[in-house]
Amino acid sequence: MELKNVVSMVARRGRQLQRYNHGQRQVVGCIPYRIKGSKIGSDMKLEDTLEVLVISAQRKGKGMLFPKGGWESDESIEKAALRESLEEAGVFGTVEGVLGKWCFKSKGNDAYYEGHMFPLLVKEQFDFWPEKDIRQRVWVSVPKAKEVCQYSWMREALDVLVTRLESTPSSNL
Repeated sequence: MELKNVVSMVARRGRQLQRYNHGQRQVVGCIPYRIKGSKIGSDMKLEDTLEVLVISAQRKGKGMLFPKGGWESDESIEKAALRESLEEAGVFGTVEGVLGKWCFKSKGNDAYYEGHMFPLLVKEQFDFWPEKDIRQRVWVSVPKAKEVCQYSWMREALDVLVTRLESTPSSNL
């Protein structure tokens, strides 16, 4: 029997391996993206071909965001970013260079967090993933992502990604 397009159906739980920096929980996430069509032509703009994947917030049911979660002590930051994308959005791909680090206050409590975001060039999208039953995912344009994303720091990370992609020679996309 060949097992293809199978992802572990169990997400990590608990915070015993959670990383902290000066009392701030460290979280890491990705902006999953894809370029529609084969390449950006000279007459096409990035905004016409770039799509990003947003997911629904788990418990609150309001707003969308990019996959993110705790960075644990037994994994590299890039592995944590990829794991969160698999668990929450059911996508796999290439984790690219860090977009930045943001400090922010939780919307649910008085805790402060340190968030690191990476671009994820999506290579594979799974039909089944650990949080499929509690999250929705949708590919959207950059303007739509900015409209629906509930976190300002994630919108800032998206701006960094767009700027980076716009400065990349189109032959690389």
